[in-house]
Amino acid sequence: MCSAGRRWGRRQRALLWALLLAAWEAAWGQLRYSVPEEMPKGSFVGDVAKDLGLQLPALKDRDAHVFDTGRTRYFFLDLQNGHLSMMEQVDREEICAAVAKCVLSFDILVKRPMNIYKGEVEILDINDNPPSFPEGRSVLEISENTAPGARFPLQRARDPDIGVNSLQNYECSRSSYFTLEVKTGDDGVQYPELLLVKSLDREQKAAHNLILTATDSGSPVKSGSTTIEIIVLDGNDNAPEFTQSVYKVTVREDVAIGSRVLQVTATDRDEGPNAEVQYSFFNIPEKFNKTFKMDLESGEIVVIENLNFEEHDFYELVVQARDAGGLASHSKVLIKVVDVNNYVPEIVIMSVFNPVPEDTPLGTVIAIFRVQDRDSGANGEVQCSISDSHAFRLEKSFDNYYSVVTAELLDREQVSEYNVTV
Repeated sequence: MCSAGRRWGRRQRALLWALLLAAWEAAWGQLRYSVPEEMPKGSFVGDVAKDLGLQLPALKDRDAHVFDTGRTRYFFLDLQNGHLSMMEQVDREEICAAVAKCVLSFDILVKRPMNIYKGEVEILDINDNPPSFPEGRSVLEISENTAPGARFPLQRARDPDIGVNSLQNYECSRSSYFTLEVKTGDDGVQYPELLLVKSLDREQKAAHNLILTATDSGSPVKSGSTTIEIIVLDGNDNAPEFTQSVYKVTVREDVAIGSRVLQVTATDRDEGPNAEVQYSFFNIPEKFNKTFKMDLESGEIVVIENLNFEEHDFYELVVQARDAGGLASHSKVLIKVVDVNNYVPEIVIMSVFNPVPEDTPLGTVIAIFRVQDRDSGANGEVQCSISDSHAFRLEKSFDNYYSVVTAELLDREQVSEYNVTV
């Protein structure tokens, strides 16, 4: 009779484990919320308890915890009301830069039984930044011999907001000599240019002053302005001419510092000092100046900082060739960065069930972990395998989440401890 009782107890435990496993498999879900940026600390994000169908006492009794998948913790779970709230104020431009959709991921882990829920919060942009120019005043020197139709790139404004809140349009004060044209580059950015529509005469007017204004389409509309002073130069008939209007090059992200990316060349049909050409970058972002350097005399562009495909995979630079008489021409340099497999996969343990009873049924979840690789494309694809063990196996849950489950019945008298390597 005692033997029958022991058999019945084992059957009960096996049934209980099966029910727990079924609850585990049904629990994988996705929570999605959205909040505007700049919300104060403690702001409400979502009602986790309601959305997961959990009673409030269960959250505390089951030791619910929030895990941010990044390095910074942005959210906390209040076990008294089941609300997910902001741990700190979030600036979308600071954490996501120019990414169109800013999403912060989190996981919620509950125990007894062990369940995990995946969630994400989209940080919505607000129009908290006006367009701004790097400098409040810039100077253009143009020869009076310059023919109408010549174009002159202007410094562009920057607006870290996105969508309608980002920079949408440029306007320029009226002039009978110049008109404003805006072109969209290969990177999708708008580039303002001045177009000369009437011949200049230094003797009649030696300088022109224009105001360039950049606006967004937010509510309310925000804008920023810069003053352009145009100085008319005397003499020098020919401006330098680049051999190409656009230079294109592809480099690996692991290219050594000091390596040459490419060399641009311009020639000037004038003679003497007016034919001497010097090269420079023209109105490029400050951070690009820390990445590339251009030789003043040769036009050679070299790398002066380690490239990172994951942070910046494309550069569009404007280069200038200027002669001693003050005439200049411009060309574009497009640099494409190729990804290199330079990050190792990372394993993050979410939960471990230890110790394990020897009568644990087959298919019981022992541990949960996720893997991630910061590389892109094929270099970011991760494959997981388990060490040579007949007692356990890996099961992929979703995305890059895995479970270690029992693959055979355990016997403590034969093996009391396992070291499993993933």
